[in-house]
Amino acid sequence: MVQKHLIYPQRIRKIPKHFSWLDHRLVSDHHIDHLNHPAAALYLFLVTVADAQGLSYYSDRVVSQRLSMNADILAQARHDLIRIDLIAYQKPLYQVLALDTPTEATKTYPGQLQSLAQIFKQIGEGVS
Repeated sequence: MVQKHLIYPQRIRKIPKHFSWLDHRLVSDHHIDHLNHPAAALYLFLVTVADAQGLSYYSDRVVSQRLSMNADILAQARHDLIRIDLIAYQKPLYQVLALDTPTEATKTYPGQLQSLAQIFKQIGEGVS
């Protein structure tokens, strides 16, 4: 059994005033298993630059430059993160979402496409 000890005690991490640590549930709840490298890089960038509410508004040009990603790869990475419910995006605003399991009501935003399953579930809830 490995005994844990601090390698550099003077370098213990502290939550910074400006916020920005990754939620451990990203790994323990297997969210990270659904990310390819560009999506993971974009998520790390967004978590790092977001404010305490998870909001940031970096332009595609700046994000592409910072992550060495072309526009198509950035768009696909953003789409992947939206699809697996890690971020929301309304140009130019990004929101890193809480990793809590969302309710159906919180998963639907104005102008957002819904799956047939979501539509039928809402219809069923309206009838009950």
